[in-house]
Amino acid sequence: MGKKIPCYLSAPFQILWWDVDVWGILGVFVFLAFTMGHVFWALAVIAPYGYSKAKRKYPRGFLKHVFYFAGFSDIKGYPSFFEDRFME
Repeated sequence: MGKKIPCYLSAPFQILWWDVDVWGILGVFVFLAFTMGHVFWALAVIAPYGYSKAKRKYPRGFLKHVFYFAGFSDIKGYPSFFEDRFME
């Protein structure tokens, strides 16, 4: 009886009330605040809040798709964003 089944299988993983991508943004700005200083401490508070408000307008996976459109990551099973021609 050691396994716990979640109530909603498609629910995203959350820590407190924020998703993992918001915690990632917070972590980046806290790291920048420790290394560079003053302004990034304010951005460490403002950036996750602003991102979570902007994320409400878009479907789940918004940050992953932004990275895909910018060319920083690939989505498994799909061609890169900059492909022009396909051979089926």
